[in-house]
Amino acid sequence: MKEIILSAPGKNAISSALMRQIIDDLRAAAGEPVLLTGAGDAFSAGLNLKEVLSLDSTTMPAFLGLLDEMTRALFEYPGPTVALVNGHAIAGGCVLALCCDHRVAPARSTGRIGLNEVALGLRFPPAVMKLVQARVPERHLGRVVLGAELFDAQAALEVGLLDELSDDPSARAGERLAAFAAHPPDAHARAKQMLRAGLLDVSAEETARFAREDLDAWTSDALRAKLRQVLSR
Repeated sequence: MKEIILSAPGKNAISSALMRQIIDDLRAAAGEPVLLTGAGDAFSAGLNLKEVLSLDSTTMPAFLGLLDEMTRALFEYPGPTVALVNGHAIAGGCVLALCCDHRVAPARSTGRIGLNEVALGLRFPPAVMKLVQARVPERHLGRVVLGAELFDAQAALEVGLLDELSDDPSARAGERLAAFAAHPPDAHARAKQMLRAGLLDVSAEETARFAREDLDAWTSDALRAKLRQVLSR
């Protein structure tokens, strides 16, 4: 088993450096079972907003491209993946959890889990939206995406952002990973590939539309003002 621990300032905020580390760790794991969790009392509070604020129209595409690469690497990883959601899993942090095959959180967690991008004024990159559509039950998509709510653990379970709660989440996550790993790895990898093949594919037209209609919003004055407000809390 390979344990990947999200560890970064700002409650394990997802920076370019952390995204590259996750991609490298998954590559090094080479199909072994992976347990993904966060350092300290958080899973991940989302994208590193300080870095987002530092980017401009020439550097933002590379950042979002890295986000896309990390999302695909985890979602399409051939081996079993379990997320031990040990605290806040917000926006990009929730995306990381959704990429995993199974998600376990403490039954008495005080963390908040959700996709609050709309509340922040962030536009979903196409591949990330496709992930959300693939992983969140259709009946809850409007509430999760448009409502931009941050849920407690029980509510997150009810809307499909978590798979189970446990009084001993570390042990339970290990059990779930062991159960996946007990199956022949080549059969697991092939079945997972068949289940997920093409789900995150983005057409040239979709890419062009995002560049035309959404990319500028990531460096707009309105978004910058909102993010500074969030960071000042």
